[in-house]
Amino acid sequence: MRSEIITTLHFVNNQIGDVGAQRLGNALRYNTTLIELGLTSNHIGDVGAQYLAVGLRVNTTLTILDLTDNQIGTIGAEHLANALQSNTILTTRGLTKKQIRKIKAQHVANALQHNATLTTLNLCDNRIGDVGAQHLAGGLQANIKLTTLHLANNQIGDVGAQRLGNALRHNKTLTTLYLDHNKIKNVGAEHLGIALQHNKTLTKLDLYNNMIGYVGAQHLGEGLQNNATLATLELAQNLIGRIGAQYLANALQNNKALIELGLASNHIGDVGAQYLANALQHNTTLTTLDLSSNQIGNVGAQHLANALQYNTVIVIFSLSIP
Repeated sequence: MRSEIITTLHFVNNQIGDVGAQRLGNALRYNTTLIELGLTSNHIGDVGAQYLAVGLRVNTTLTILDLTDNQIGTIGAEHLANALQSNTILTTRGLTKKQIRKIKAQHVANALQHNATLTTLNLCDNRIGDVGAQHLAGGLQANIKLTTLHLANNQIGDVGAQRLGNALRHNKTLTTLYLDHNKIKNVGAEHLGIALQHNKTLTKLDLYNNMIGYVGAQHLGEGLQNNATLATLELAQNLIGRIGAQYLANALQNNKALIELGLASNHIGDVGAQYLANALQHNTTLTTLDLSSNQIGNVGAQHLANALQYNTVIVIFSLSIP
């Protein structure tokens, strides 16, 4: 660690454990060259996380720390979160698959309010729930640097989505938000749709595999009507049906910002495909439309083919033949 040349170290799956983490934490207190440290799958627990946190409090050069797939629990997460309040350099922090609970999300949210440089936060697969999402939403309102937030597979429902939506109305830095594989329904989608009407920075919203339904699609469509920044919207596996497709098609006729729209596996059918095809005759911004696995037959395919005479969008779909 005294080398003046090494700036990146990755110890993936090396069984470093808490003892090794202690030595690395001590080294971080004095090292002035290391920029990136990867510690994925190393059996690091709460004790090891505490040692690393001690080093992070005084380290002024490390910008990326990856702790994916370890055994860090509530206590360890709290130590790391507290370290972020003192460390103003660290910009990326991997905390995936840590089984983070609500209390741990609160610690991370507190860190967000004090850390002025963190740009990417990955909390996927942590079951933080609505309460955890609420804490993070509070952190988002105070944080001025975070640009990417991963919250996939966290059992977040309408209440959590509402809190995040409210935060997005005022947040001016977040550009990418992953909420895929959660439990968001139409009420949560409504608040996210309202957020889209006010937010000027978000460029990607991923809601893959939620349960927004056609009513949720309506709310998001209304948000898109007045949004000029969102470029990618992923809504695959959301049960929006042909009615939801119609609402989104209406939005596409006015929206000039959306570039990619994912609608795979939504039971859209031929009628829904026709609605979208009509919209494509007026929209010249969209470049990719994913309609795969939507029970689209020859009739729907013909409507889409006709629309492509006026539009260069790439339409992805699988033909359903009875």
